Amino acid sequence: MRRKLVVGNWKMNGSRTSNAVLLSEIVAGLGATGAASAVCVPAPYLAQCQTQLTGSSLAWGAQDVSVHASGAYTGEVSVAMLQDFACNYVILGHSERRAYHGETDAQVAAKTVAALAAGITPIVCIGEHLDEREAGQTDAVVAKQLNAVLAVLSEADVAKLVLAYEPVWAIGTGKTATPQMAQEVHQVLRGHLAAKNAVAAAGVQILYGGSMKPENAKELMAMPDIDGGLIGGAALKAADFLAIIHAAD
Repeated sequence: MRRKLVVGNWKMNGSRTSNAVLLSEIVAGLGATGAASAVCVPAPYLAQCQTQLTGSSLAWGAQDVSVHASGAYTGEVSVAMLQDFACNYVILGHSERRAYHGETDAQVAAKTVAALAAGITPIVCIGEHLDEREAGQTDAVVAKQLNAVLAVLSEADVAKLVLAYEPVWAIGTGKTATPQMAQEVHQVLRGHLAAKNAVAAAGVQILYGGSMKPENAKELMAMPDIDGGLIGGAALKAADFLAIIHAAD
């Protein structure tokens, strides 16, 4: 039985003052939940998370990492730096990184290798745009993105992945992916994982990253292959984030 996982992606939001309040409220409201939870925050706030969350059940992580170990790469953050702040997770290949920074499937794969080598769990994001969905290319697009990562991993490494399916066409557009539509893609992703390592594939958490909210979280997470959520805006409000975590129960 896969444990549900709910991860907040703060994107480029936060301040030391507001973070302190938000983190305190989340930790206070977690209670006895069967789901795992984490927040992935802007790099400047990793130290704050480490200080405030150590000893709690709320894990933390980063939103990106460099493929390089060190060197003349201004603005980049290495896996060793994430290790310094005891990061559990790192989001890789988010649709915004792919769109705004031109990240390629090969770069996402290389970053996945770097994270795994450092003992940090990569949350590998995969998803299609509206034109791709309308052209019936969803399965081919997500397979291409995932298989680029699987191609550079060992069979054993499959078990160390977390995936997040982002239907880019359904994020902030007013269009909706139904739980069944999301389940169909999650099932496709698990099938490709199984082609690499069938045993490991059964245990990999595949999160839904398409505007999960308190109102739809329970129905989405009731689907057999939806193992939690990668949460954007709702993660910045303690009550909403907690409601999604508890919906996983």
